Amino acid sequence: MIDVEAAKLIVRELSVIPKVICLPLSASLGYVLSADVLAPIHMPPFDQSAMDGYALKLGAGLDYKIIGEVQAGSAENPWMEIGEAVRIFTGAAVPTAANAVIMQEKTKVEGAFLRLDEMPKPSANIRPLGEQIKKGAIALQKGTELSPAAVGFLAGIGVSEVAVFQKPKIAVVVTGDELVSAGQVLERGQIYESNGLMLANALQQTGFEAPTVVRVKDDYEATKTLLKGLLETQDFVLISGGISVGDYDFVGKALLELGVEQLFYKVRQKPGKPMFLGKTATSIVFALPGNPAAALSCYYQYVLTALKKAMGLPNFALKKMYLPLKKAYLKKGNRAHFLKAKLTDSGVEILDGQSSAMLFSFAYADALIYIPQDQMQTAAGALVEVHLLP
Repeated sequence: MIDVEAAKLIVRELSVIPKVICLPLSASLGYVLSADVLAPIHMPPFDQSAMDGYALKLGAGLDYKIIGEVQAGSAENPWMEIGEAVRIFTGAAVPTAANAVIMQEKTKVEGAFLRLDEMPKPSANIRPLGEQIKKGAIALQKGTELSPAAVGFLAGIGVSEVAVFQKPKIAVVVTGDELVSAGQVLERGQIYESNGLMLANALQQTGFEAPTVVRVKDDYEATKTLLKGLLETQDFVLISGGISVGDYDFVGKALLELGVEQLFYKVRQKPGKPMFLGKTATSIVFALPGNPAAALSCYYQYVLTALKKAMGLPNFALKKMYLPLKKAYLKKGNRAHFLKAKLTDSGVEILDGQSSAMLFSFAYADALIYIPQDQMQTAAGALVEVHLLP
């Protein structure tokens, strides 16, 4: 058995080399840049009006003559003398000769003449060429995850395709003769299967493609045959159940016979003790406990770290903070605990229903509290390590 910190170190040090692909910008949301993106143009590409108003050539006091108009998108560039003004709109190119823009609310118009309520400062309300970014500068750095804002920014500077790290191919395997699909009638001894859908949704929520989800009966040869095929075609194989020590838990034996190198098996934690991590030359395998809350806790604490590394993200773990605990907690046993929790205005509270089989409390949780294995008592108001859920 291995400690939590040692297990996490092994996960962080997994040798994962992300694959690089080129994608149209329109299909790049959620991917991670594999190289710096350089700006192909200045942004803005011209001196740009920040508002609707009048472009001025200053120097004639408060009275100006209106000599023309420039709309957004227009290529017009009227020459201006001191004391002249041009009607202009937000986003339009400021005439080369103009040196300020005044908002229309601070002016009065009489025919072709403009009177200012106040004298603007030079360069007022003008977004200068390259104010946001200069041509050739780094627009976004390697390792940036492409959010809607990042995609919009790149589109705005004329980028049409990007080099990104390919998202890993992932399979989820669910084991157990007792499992049936929702919608079927339950017979005695059967339960509805939930881990496959739960893990598939966890993957999609955290930025990965919908995985292949397959179910296998508690049969050694069937388990071994299925895993052999997946290990040859998938970058990651996540297995739910069958990794404990029961007479019908065949996953561990099948993985070892297939040549999977065991990196660790069993972690000194609750929930999620019977977890396995292994690898082949081409695939990484996480065998997770069959109890739903344990499986999901292990996903957030270990699997997600490895997957983010495989996507090229520099920050692997859940966001961590320290918050005061609402009520005292007494830990039993010598294992570290991951506790389903809810953030409050004054800190964090432990939810009822901490059993590894109970998902209802996870449905309300927005965080996991980590209690180290050597910390037995935690007083009310004490700061605890909190991992924020996606």
